[in-house]
Amino acid sequence: MPSPALQSILQAVADQKMTVEQALDQAEADGVGTAGDALAKMAGATVDLGRPARCRFGEVIYGEGKSADLIQAIASQLLKSGQSVLVTRIAPASAAQLTAAFEHHRYEPDARTLRLDNRPVLPTAVVDRSPALPHGDRPHGNQLPCDSDFHVAVVTAGSTDKYVAAEAIETLGWMDVAVDVIEDVGVAGPQRIIAVVPRLRAACAVIVCAGMEGALPSVVGGHVGCPVIAVPTSVGYGSALGGITPMLGMLTSCASNVTVVGIDAGFKGGYVAGLVATQLRDLAKRFATSERPASVSAS
Repeated sequence: MPSPALQSILQAVADQKMTVEQALDQAEADGVGTAGDALAKMAGATVDLGRPARCRFGEVIYGEGKSADLIQAIASQLLKSGQSVLVTRIAPASAAQLTAAFEHHRYEPDARTLRLDNRPVLPTAVVDRSPALPHGDRPHGNQLPCDSDFHVAVVTAGSTDKYVAAEAIETLGWMDVAVDVIEDVGVAGPQRIIAVVPRLRAACAVIVCAGMEGALPSVVGGHVGCPVIAVPTSVGYGSALGGITPMLGMLTSCASNVTVVGIDAGFKGGYVAGLVATQLRDLAKRFATSERPASVSAS
């Protein structure tokens, strides 16, 4: 499958606007080939434009430690190739420069993320499971309510875990995956998690952000039949050791469906859960159109 940049070069040759020799020189200069090989080289970065063809989703820009100018240059290349952009761990000053530079953007300060696109950037779609509540009383009520069979539940043990959860939520929005946000249901009040078990079971993956002793993912794992991505947070008293204690507890969970990402790694939790949701969604579409995988025989 040719990349957009290669398609443009080939079209120029077909239109007799470029010779074959010029096309080869342009392709080498732009670092383009098949979609999975496409690169854009610049001072300070080599942008992997071919990642969507290989890995389903494009390159994500880790903003911490990068100058605003470099982030802007990388983002420009990604947008030029037709990809949407997610920047994580971006500083407020850098976010201000980029929102001024690009027309379509969504900056979420709690998540420390910035999303850019060639079209308006919508908030992460939220599965609306509280229709009787006033709109302002719903979790993340400023976002778009929706109904989705392939959504991810994002759970926080306590209110102070919300910043890590916000990074996961924005990541899922970039991946076009809807969320069901369940807040402040930690094990200190076990009746709270019991009350939301039906919502957890409706999700195709569950992200659990928890600090302190990190027990909540194990509790959730015992109630659902889907992957549980545990995200240890650095929330807790001295013996929580900045997230090490919950991380070790999650890694030694007795619940077989619990897997763990790094401390405060909301992006990684969101990305893994998003892959689960999009794989299932795409598989369902293939079955719906009778495009069944070769390994699955028709009944």
